[in-house]
Amino acid sequence: MKELTLSESEFKIMDIIWDNAPLGSGELVKLCEAKLDWKKSTTYTMLHKVIDKGLVKNEDSVVSFVIDRSRVQRFESNQLVERSFGGSLSAFVSAFLGNGRLTREDADKLITLINEHLDDK
Repeated sequence: MKELTLSESEFKIMDIIWDNAPLGSGELVKLCEAKLDWKKSTTYTMLHKVIDKGLVKNEDSVVSFVIDRSRVQRFESNQLVERSFGGSLSAFVSAFLGNGRLTREDADKLITLINEHLDDK
């Protein structure tokens, strides 16, 4: 499996790419300068890092993503649950909620998600 764990800077450039792709590499430089205050060299350094990870391609100076945002989010979420909570999703949810309260709407959405993903086999 490709390495889908991103550094903070890699995630920042990916966020811009996901929101704007396909886009010219010059436009990416302008967006990174405007949104992140990055210089051209920083943008290209980060672009090469995400290309090397197989997340992005740059063909004829047009940047597009190969791996979508949801796949990276799923991978990083699974890594967090595995690393910090021994793979226990219930321990993660318990820690995430802490002393917080759920709205009825959020609780209903979570119940629906749980029911859709139950392993009844």
